[in-house]
Amino acid sequence: MMREIVLDTETTGTDPAQGDRIVEIGCVELYNHIPTGRSFHRYLNPERPMSEGAFAVHGLSDAFLADKPVFAAVVEEFLEFVGDGRLVIHNAAFDVAFLNAELARTGHPPFVLAEVVDTLALARRKHPGAANNLDALCSRYGIDNSRRTKHGALLDAEILAEVYIELIGGKQVGFDLEIQPASRLGRLAVAGAAAPREARPRAAILRLTDAERAAHAAFVETLGGTPLWRDYLGEPAAE
Repeated sequence: MMREIVLDTETTGTDPAQGDRIVEIGCVELYNHIPTGRSFHRYLNPERPMSEGAFAVHGLSDAFLADKPVFAAVVEEFLEFVGDGRLVIHNAAFDVAFLNAELARTGHPPFVLAEVVDTLALARRKHPGAANNLDALCSRYGIDNSRRTKHGALLDAEILAEVYIELIGGKQVGFDLEIQPASRLGRLAVAGAAAPREARPRAAILRLTDAERAAHAAFVETLGGTPLWRDYLGEPAAE
């Protein structure tokens, strides 16, 4: 079974190389592209002032974050939650750079960017030339983001999980006439169940005139034996 972790962060600024830090991490767990209901969410004390630009984006103030744990205090719990799951992130290079800067401070190995699913890259390939930020994708796919008055890591991860499912194929009507994720057949195969078989198309039986049937029968008699064509004479013409 495929386990994925949809992740988002909020930060004090835009450049971890200049000392900007993570102030919020939100993660949502998926199994075979289906949310399990498990999540990880922490606010963090960045041990440095918040920039005005970042505060305008997420609204997390220095006062609010002052009593929150530092990254080092939650890193083991965070890494345990991620486990062997594949990370799914929108604009992955940004978040991975911040995560790896924090992991370096705590002596942990970095995440490998090439192994992360970047939903921004997926969206750009699927919708070239279009706006592909999270709000634009929600609008395109009819996903409710009315609660997103400010950026928030957990809420954005939950919304991104829905966007990701749409980007990789969306939802379709299942054989039970309920809306099912597009990965349903994949889940059946993983679970060892046989996928429902599609009905094979049947040959059309044409209605022939008596003259056409007689001509066809005369042709078949020239073939000898019991040729397959005997089965395709069609129904007698209606009187």
